[in-house]
Amino acid sequence: MPQVSLLELVEAVRAGELVSFPTDTVPALAARPEAGDRIYTAKDRSPDKPLILMGASLDDLRPYIDGSDADLAQWSAIAAQHWPGALTLVLPASDRLPPAINPQNTGTVGLRVPDHALARHLLARTGPLATTSANRSGEPPLETMTAIEASFPQVFTLGETARAEIYALLNAADPPPDQPQGSGLPSTVVRWRAGGWEMLRSGMVFLAQGEPEGETA
Repeated sequence: MPQVSLLELVEAVRAGELVSFPTDTVPALAARPEAGDRIYTAKDRSPDKPLILMGASLDDLRPYIDGSDADLAQWSAIAAQHWPGALTLVLPASDRLPPAINPQNTGTVGLRVPDHALARHLLARTGPLATTSANRSGEPPLETMTAIEASFPQVFTLGETARAEIYALLNAADPPPDQPQGSGLPSTVVRWRAGGWEMLRSGMVFLAQGEPEGETA
């Protein structure tokens, strides 16, 4: 695995390379949205499983979604309550969404802002990235950077010095690369449908019935 500086990692993303970085759940395998097909190839992932678009903020992700002012108000409300955090919102996609994010063209896109300082620091510099867990399709998500290095030697990650400098800048602990980099638990996934929220997957975030101004099935 090429271990590089922050600048080199950003340049690798812009060149369409695969990268990996820690998040609040499990480490992400990521690429620029237009290069999402490289993730499917690396993981041998079925095209009926869309990728998640991860960003540093809702504002960064907003160009990829399409809805009325009323819809946007509700989406912003739930994001304000639970982002950064382990909540994935599946929303109507705008025409800006590259086909590589969702090869089945379902008209939706899953969005998340991770509760992880290093991840958001990186995403603020790369822009939103197509992401998924770092593992071969059908296998458990890899939780350590060491395991990812062994399984995906072509993927770019931050080197030890770069990682330490960023964590120090963010006043955050730098976990050893052979230790889990997040909670290991999946994000909660909800989909906007007919003016309310439909639960697709239970996870770290609990949504109360009717939150916010919509139903959580």
